[in-house]
Parts: sequence; structure tokens; C-alpha cells
Amino acid sequence: MMKIFLCCSAGMSTSMLVKKMEQTALTRNLDVEIAAFPLEEFSNAIQTYDICLLGPQVKFKLADFKAEAAALNKQVAAIEPMVYGLMNGEKALDQALELLEA
Repeated sequence: MMKIFLCCSAGMSTSMLVKKMEQTALTRNLDVEIAAFPLEEFSNAIQTYDICLLGPQVKFKLADFKAEAAALNKQVAAIEPMVYGLMNGEKALDQALELLEA
């Protein structure tokens, strides 16, 4: 099972995107767990999840979080603002899957 988490200021707006990503995963018959966490929980979440996607509003943490994740051999990326703004679960899930394959 792949485990993906989204990270934003409070974990609220990303919760909507998580639901859309879960719907896409269901239609594709993918075994994934997707969750949303606030910034403060990144260090704990990256321990148990495979990948993190950052909301555009917290993109300023990308370099720090990438370094922390790299030490655990894990990936972090920022969600494209357009994908996030449109709450496009399909494109967000595709981005996560591409990172996992990289």
C-alpha cells in the first residue's frame, strides 16, 4: 500500500483535495492511504508515509522538508497552484505516483 500525505497550513483545505484523490484512487483500483496534516505534523507524518505533497501556501517549506525526507529516502513536492486551486484530485494523485516511481 502506498501512503501519501498532503501538508498545508492547518490541514483543512487539503482535506478536500484528499477526498478527490481518494475518489480517483478508488476508480483506478489503487491501494493507497491519503491523509492531510498541518505543517507542525510533517516530521511525524514523514516517518510513516511514503510521500508528501505540499499545498502552494506552504511551498516556502519545500527545501527544508525535502532535506528531512531525503534522510529517510522519501520524496516531497509542491502541488501545482492550478491543480490545487481546481481541487484536481486526479492530477494531484498522478503527481504523487510519478514521484513514487522516480
